[in-house]
Amino acid sequence: MSTPSGHSHQSTRPDAPSEYTFSLERHGRKWAFLYVKSRSTASSAPVFHDNATISGRVEVDLAKPENFKGISISIHAGTTAVGQEEAVFLQLTQDLWSSPNKSSTQLNGKHSWPFELTLPSQVVVTESKAHTGTYFLPPNFSERASPVYIDYKFVVTFRRGRFTPNQTLSPYFAYVPLRFAQPPTPLRQLALREGSPLLGPNIDPEGWQTSEPIKISGVLFNTKRVEAECTLSIAKPLSYAIRTPIPLTITFECSDRQALDLLANPRAVRLFLVRSIATGANATGEDIPKRSNNFFLEGVGQAVFWPSSIRRSTEETRSLQGELNIKSSLKPTFVFPRISISYSLDLLPFEPTGFSPSSKEGAILLSQRVEIMTRPAPGVITRSYAPPGYEGPDGGDYNRAIGFRRIV
Repeated sequence: MSTPSGHSHQSTRPDAPSEYTFSLERHGRKWAFLYVKSRSTASSAPVFHDNATISGRVEVDLAKPENFKGISISIHAGTTAVGQEEAVFLQLTQDLWSSPNKSSTQLNGKHSWPFELTLPSQVVVTESKAHTGTYFLPPNFSERASPVYIDYKFVVTFRRGRFTPNQTLSPYFAYVPLRFAQPPTPLRQLALREGSPLLGPNIDPEGWQTSEPIKISGVLFNTKRVEAECTLSIAKPLSYAIRTPIPLTITFECSDRQALDLLANPRAVRLFLVRSIATGANATGEDIPKRSNNFFLEGVGQAVFWPSSIRRSTEETRSLQGELNIKSSLKPTFVFPRISISYSLDLLPFEPTGFSPSSKEGAILLSQRVEIMTRPAPGVITRSYAPPGYEGPDGGDYNRAIGFRRIV
């Protein structure tokens, strides 16, 4: 019986493709090998992008003559919901060798067969008996206790013939679609290039999505009822790349100076990046109930704020500047049958010292849909403006705050 024996990879030059090696082992001896070239530098698995041409070779090193009917390699991708069969959406196959006879043929010693397969950027998926749709290939997705997985793998099949089971070598690989964020406004691009302060919504209104005034009410120190307003501005376009910050500003307005200072404490602001995972038959729709068994929310980042340098405070206003850094581990926004991922920025009630908000527990003051991409806009410099020592928490208490289920 043959078993997989792990993998390795090496690259001779920093700009050269890495070569990943996977093998089958029998009785302590490796006899079948898959070599795959990839420009990824990760050690765990090869990584490929849209329309990638994947090349490599399959080799055998046989210690004695063995019967084979054929050898092939496939790229196989599918979605698997827990407790259900895999739904295959991609199957590419290349025959490497076939027996010249109807029966099997003996091979002995070393043999090598090159291959080349090209990934499409889109696939046609049958969603129901009456409907098919064309979708961009989704990224691979596998998280602990996730209700749905998306897997990509190579399948090398050694067909043995009658009465002898086939053998397969099936290593996984990663697929990362190239999705570019939209470029910021010319004024923001200039500030990013020069390292100068960002221009606020009052100077660069096209560069910010500014909310309507948000009402804030509550009781201060159990004695005084206060009312205030705030406006949240989010950098436009609402499309951001992983490993980059989302610029933010928030302005408070209140006639009570004590309440104003407490509300405008940077630690009192709770703004989260929230990932929504929709699964099941309605995963591609917009009308899935947010508290259904097929909808999962998780806070995947939290913004940090500091006193603003781009908008001045007055007697009755306070302004904060902020950022939310998008973690490199996040998958981009995508829509696909059986699983779709989207993101939003959710502003929760503020938590200043001594303030009891009137809003109900679990309330969301503002939710703004945003798109997460895998790459910044071409030629655009990204830059953090957060002062030293400011680092956002993971955002894990979002679910506790609003009482939603998360994937754990």
